[in-house]
Amino acid sequence: MKISVIGSGSWGTAIAVMLGNMGHSVILWSYNSAESENLRKIRENVPFLPGISIPETVEFTSDIARCADVDLAVMATPSFAIRTTARSLAPHVKGGITIVNISKGLEEGTQFTLSQVIQSEIPTAEVAVMSGPSHAEEVSRNLPTTNVVAAKNPKIAEFVQDVFMNPYFRVYTNADILGVELGGALKNIIALSAGISDGLGFGDNTKAALMTRGIAEMTRLGVAMGARAETFGGLSGVGDLIVTCTSQHSRNRRCGMLLGQGKSPEEALVEIKMVVEGVNATRAAKDLAAKFGVEMPIVNECYNILYNGKPPADATASLMERIRRVEEAEPLFPTA
Repeated sequence: MKISVIGSGSWGTAIAVMLGNMGHSVILWSYNSAESENLRKIRENVPFLPGISIPETVEFTSDIARCADVDLAVMATPSFAIRTTARSLAPHVKGGITIVNISKGLEEGTQFTLSQVIQSEIPTAEVAVMSGPSHAEEVSRNLPTTNVVAAKNPKIAEFVQDVFMNPYFRVYTNADILGVELGGALKNIIALSAGISDGLGFGDNTKAALMTRGIAEMTRLGVAMGARAETFGGLSGVGDLIVTCTSQHSRNRRCGMLLGQGKSPEEALVEIKMVVEGVNATRAAKDLAAKFGVEMPIVNECYNILYNGKPPADATASLMERIRRVEEAEPLFPTA
């Protein structure tokens, strides 16, 4: 198939490499023409995926028009750039186009999921989302990985599933597009908190508590917004949460560690040198929690650290000293 991958960061490049190695004809788009030319010359994304060779089946471009006449477009830009990128692509779309978004986040201001942003800019598009525990560094090395794809139209989800499935990348389908997207976005906030815990020198007990109570917060908000509780017990919920809270590859966890060690949010972001989706998602999630009347204490304390200058140790105390509660039995896991 002819596939465009829109965004040449670590995740976009890893997916382009995988699809190219599967025999698809891939166009990898960069917003910067110099970056695109450099990728063409050396066929390696040195800043993000050093040592990973990009196959000859992958072409490079900075012309967004070339990304429209394809069998499938893969959106892999950071969440803050999704709207402007989709808007740039829209004039070149003749009729319909199938787009699968693989970025994770929420749009600030509107609090839209990223598929909603894409759909609003390209109304004729068939939009799917793919998410799950999938670090680019491992996918690019063919390490066994499993994701889930969701779409309003089940035939679109199955189409994307068939395109991506191979012996080392397994894809499930799910009808709950909202839950899959929320899981991918909200887990980054919990990963920030897990990193803060590590930076403060806390142990496994603390991280396990944050992950467990974090998935409860994610589920509460998701259900209030109309998602299925069971989705958060799957790959895009607890699966992605585990890998993002514990992995050395997780930029959200690394950013949290720097915050826990006393760095300011600005200093931490400069040191990470990559987009940390959990930072923007925290503001959007706090607004959504207020809108839907959902209690999210971990999200609130992450917000206080990021935007109100609250010391991480004080935020920890605020969580630990909340009034006593009964643990709610969140119906996380599907019965079948």
